[in-house]
Amino acid sequence: MNPIRVLLVDDHHLVRTGFRVILEIEDDIEVVGEAADGERAVGMTRALRPDVVLMDVEMPGMDGLEATRQISADDEPGGPAVLMLTTFDRDDYLFAALRAGASGFLLKNGTPEALVEAIRVVARGDGLLAPELTRRVIATFARPGGQPGGDGVSQAALGSLTPREREVLVLVAGGASNAEIAASLYLGEATVKSHVSRVLAKLGLRDRVQAVVFAYEHGVVRPGG
Repeated sequence: MNPIRVLLVDDHHLVRTGFRVILEIEDDIEVVGEAADGERAVGMTRALRPDVVLMDVEMPGMDGLEATRQISADDEPGGPAVLMLTTFDRDDYLFAALRAGASGFLLKNGTPEALVEAIRVVARGDGLLAPELTRRVIATFARPGGQPGGDGVSQAALGSLTPREREVLVLVAGGASNAEIAASLYLGEATVKSHVSRVLAKLGLRDRVQAVVFAYEHGVVRPGG
């Protein structure tokens, strides 16, 4: 198999060096470049077409959120996934990153093993949130006004889901894996994977993380429900 090609984006040279050391000892990961700001990250992403962009949030000039928006706007099937890293434990960064198109969001105080696994997860097309961040997603949508209901286009897309696809979306929003969904619905994992892919395609979503946010924003599921 080809290695996962990663672009490192952080304004601190020592941080990028540390990430490179962690990642380059992995046989299935290759660091293809480094950028110190968002503008450079966008240009290098377009030129190098990495599988994963490991993106810092706060940088001088263009920050990681705007860079992620531009990378996501360029996205094509098989395009790069953005995994955002920050030292700042702030809800506004979390939700801005998800809405910008990030496929994952981790805090920098995690372990090297967690970082490596996160890159593998988003590279294979799955979204990822650290467990403490998933809890905050749910808590935010539990607050009054946390479920805006979505626009007409989104509601029409929801209406295009079959009853089975809607069941799958509910379980995905609850954090269930494909294996857990298969056990719950008495289906094979391959069938579940196909259902998940169709749900994402119909709703115009990149991955499971965006599906979780979409489901809570549009009232498909409710915290504690």
